Amino acid sequence: MVEAAEAGAGTSQLLFNRWDMSEVEIQDPSLVRYVNLHTMIVPHSCGKLVGQQFNKSNMLIVERLINKMMQTENNTGKKELAIRIVRDAFEIIHKKTKKNPVQVLVDAVENAGPREETVRLKYGGINVPKSVDSAPQRRVDTALRFITAGVLQASHKKKRSVSEALAEELIAAANGDSRSYAVSKKEERERIAKAAR
Repeated sequence: MVEAAEAGAGTSQLLFNRWDMSEVEIQDPSLVRYVNLHTMIVPHSCGKLVGQQFNKSNMLIVERLINKMMQTENNTGKKELAIRIVRDAFEIIHKKTKKNPVQVLVDAVENAGPREETVRLKYGGINVPKSVDSAPQRRVDTALRFITAGVLQASHKKKRSVSEALAEELIAAANGDSRSYAVSKKEERERIAKAAR
């Protein structure tokens, strides 16, 4: 029994039976705890991580992207469709960049998450914007929201498929290209926060 457990521990599971998660590196040290890369063959935790408030940090980053893709009007509740979209987008990313697509996703999240935002403070009945640093978990959430909003905008009522739009958005965001919707929204938020310092 022990030998079987040791033999199973030596084999590594691949995401979608294709992508090795062990070679992915997170460059931003503040996001290491919040970008989870534990391996699952199919990114579907069946809602096990929903119970507590900050438990979503323990969810695989690919599954969090899939869940954000499900929040659009056409994909609501269609997890299998969202998984297929992300899997096809990963294939397109690999063909275009020859890189591990999970690494491209992690780089895109690092580049698309705003580091600084504004809050409104009330002084004597007047709203005054104040610049604050973003929490790392909020950076990841905001980056995923920007990426999926950019994909919806790029593919809605267009000839381009959703997986092609997702692949292009992730590649552009991973490169820090300002033509990416997510990176442009991040720069806009940081510009507004800089003005409110």
